[in-house]
Amino acid sequence: MIKLEKGDAVFATTTIYNDGSVPGYPEAFVFAEPGTMGMLVNTGHLEEDPDQEVLLVAFTDEQGNPALVTCIPDEISHEPVITQ
Repeated sequence: MIKLEKGDAVFATTTIYNDGSVPGYPEAFVFAEPGTMGMLVNTGHLEEDPDQEVLLVAFTDEQGNPALVTCIPDEISHEPVITQ
């Protein structure tokens, strides 16, 4: 896997929605559809599972505000995603 750096553009590979962990947004709110571009803000690991990498990604909501969402590596790509 390519090493991503803070500030890199990333693209959703799947629909990313609020599982209830992002305050200020209703549960099941869709932050990104496949192909949506976001920006990598930070990287880390789950405290309970240090082998599980997590990525903090900023996607823009309908009002143009950045929404910070925690993703796992399979949910984003460094390459643009072609949707059909």
